[in-house]
Amino acid sequence: MSPPQDAQPTPEAAQLLARASEWWSTAIVDIEPGKIAMRGLPIEQLIGRIGFVDMVCLMLRGELPTKAHARLLEAALVAAVDHGPQAPSIAISRMAVTCGLPINGAMASAINVLDDVHGGAGEQCMQLMTAIAAQKSQGLSLRAIVEQELARFTASHGKIIPGFGHRFHPVDPRSGPLMQLVLQAAERGEVGGGYVDIARTIEAVLSERKGKPIPMNIDAATAVIFCELGFAPALGRGLFILSRSVGILAHAWEQTQQGGRIKGPMPPAIPYRYTGPPRRDFARPQAAND
Repeated sequence: MSPPQDAQPTPEAAQLLARASEWWSTAIVDIEPGKIAMRGLPIEQLIGRIGFVDMVCLMLRGELPTKAHARLLEAALVAAVDHGPQAPSIAISRMAVTCGLPINGAMASAINVLDDVHGGAGEQCMQLMTAIAAQKSQGLSLRAIVEQELARFTASHGKIIPGFGHRFHPVDPRSGPLMQLVLQAAERGEVGGGYVDIARTIEAVLSERKGKPIPMNIDAATAVIFCELGFAPALGRGLFILSRSVGILAHAWEQTQQGGRIKGPMPPAIPYRYTGPPRRDFARPQAAND
């Protein structure tokens, strides 16, 4: 027989209920039977009225973006979706499918390699630019601050400056349109524009040092946008992964349609470079007292 609906829980039950409710806390979503609210906004009022980029901002920042900010974020996410099978993460998604993994396994395998070396340049560029921005109140010229922070960065991270130059593209075709969009937004007062100046100054300093153009790539351009929109550097990497996941999904699905079995990173007919000893006959080493 169940207790009356108005019966009060025992002190022990009330304590357990309190402990259970305190186990997780979130300001992101509020769910009750028949009700779902994102940051306080009922989901039924959002469906069909906002776009996916709007939802990304709502979930990460707590508020819906302006139309201008949503356009910038969407442009950055569109630009970073894919970079071909020569990108390790894309290749891994396809290889994983040929090894028998389902779509979710292929995506997880690919996303797991998007770390500091492959996939981390945008976050690292944001860290560099936010460090420069933090010093702008010290009375030094932007050029002097950039040179100072570049020296600190190279001392701790090495000579490669993330976001500038590209191993494949002489000029990254994605960076120019993105920078043009954020520059126009700055001219309209939709963003501050300070990170545009920082990125251009870094580009100028690096080009002068190398004696040749070292243009910014997509990592710097998206870093500018993410910084202008107020995202933390760690979220910059998450946003890149969110974008690249679309390309990973597309390649994994395409590979399921093409078939193939246990495809490695290179065709079997193309030999890798072996650097070990030449072939030799087996002989067990003899100890002196054998």
